[in-house]
Amino acid sequence: MTQAAIDLATFGELQETAGAEFVTELVGEFFQQAPLMLAELREAWGAQSADRFRRAAHSIKSNALTFGATALAAKARELELGGLPADASALEALDADYLLAAAVLKELCHG
Repeated sequence: MTQAAIDLATFGELQETAGAEFVTELVGEFFQQAPLMLAELREAWGAQSADRFRRAAHSIKSNALTFGATALAAKARELELGGLPADASALEALDADYLLAAAVLKELCHG
């Protein structure tokens, strides 16, 4: 489960470079900001605002890559490049990947 949600080499390199304590702080900030970004993505989709949707998906992708959440980043990238999806299933899949990545990040930071 851990390797599928978080690339451990990327996460370990981040800890080595920035320090484990600082990474824990960054993860905490991610936990605060990611739900807001996901909500913005949903709101943009509901409003059919392609530009807002693309920016929100880009932000999610960039943040996910920081921590090695490659599956989350890949889905966000697909949304960023693919435009507004016809239905909410892609957003639901992104939400599920976020929850999985968040659980693994919490485990990696707090044991």
